[in-house]
Amino acid sequence: MQRRALLGGLALPFLAKAALAQSWPDRPVRLIVPYAAGGPTDAVARLLAERLSADLSQRVVVENRAGGGALIGTEAVARAPKDGATLLFTTVVHAVHRALHGTRLSFDPAGDFAPVALVGVVPQVIMVPPTSPVRDMPGLLEFLRAAPRAYGSSGAGGSSHLGVELLKSMTGVQAEHIPYRGTAPAVVDLMAGRIALVMDSVATGAAQVRGGALRGIATTGPRRSSALPDLPTVAETVPGFAATTWNAVLAPAGTPEAVLAAISAAISAALGDAALQARLVELGVEVPPAPERNRASAARFVAEETAKWEKLVAEAGIRAE
Repeated sequence: MQRRALLGGLALPFLAKAALAQSWPDRPVRLIVPYAAGGPTDAVARLLAERLSADLSQRVVVENRAGGGALIGTEAVARAPKDGATLLFTTVVHAVHRALHGTRLSFDPAGDFAPVALVGVVPQVIMVPPTSPVRDMPGLLEFLRAAPRAYGSSGAGGSSHLGVELLKSMTGVQAEHIPYRGTAPAVVDLMAGRIALVMDSVATGAAQVRGGALRGIATTGPRRSSALPDLPTVAETVPGFAATTWNAVLAPAGTPEAVLAAISAAISAALGDAALQARLVELGVEVPPAPERNRASAARFVAEETAKWEKLVAEAGIRAE
């Protein structure tokens, strides 16, 4: 009798966890995007939310909380209830919040969040004006060594800024950073020849390259991009180079493990949908294979990206605008 009671007592925590996982979601889920609607990050978030809403018993609703270099939306999730009803859909910028803002931050990018899933990695593409003499990566490096040049980015600490600074760090070339309020105005100046290059996500840059408005030089992932398969990677000229942006889902730290597991499983299943994968590929998003669509892989990826980019920010002396 005592043995049965003991076993029953041991089983209760497991049964409670199982019940908790099965109860998620018990209300609509808010997927907070810390950027304005209409951008590439927002587009990917909405595709994922649409698939999850079809799979789950509750709707997943994208909520845009733009401003402050993604700080406003990120802080909102850090302060949200730890129940799985509010999630953050973030990018590589999350990896440099601490390095850029230090003690001014009202949250801890690592300690206040639990990575749930890596949705996908998005390579960037280096673009020059169609009138530029540069036609390949060796030519670009020679061009940057020959005379002072300027490059445009979406702003300090963004992927388009970090990628060029990494290239400078690994090759010794120099280029002056001109920050814009987004890559769109930077691309306008690039087309006009007022700056020498822009590194932009293939999600938006590929169309400019395919249409001939700009010349693509190379993509920045570890392998050639399906969005621009004819372009070589920077790594083919500069071994070891990789400067991608990415999309990941994070929950407030302290969310019950069973709920985190349920969210992770739901996202992994959604990313396994062939139709969703096809639409993400069109946006240049490389979805991780099934064995890597888990919480451990997501946490490891975010930690590695944070260490990599924090080191670069410190060495390059990058500061928030």
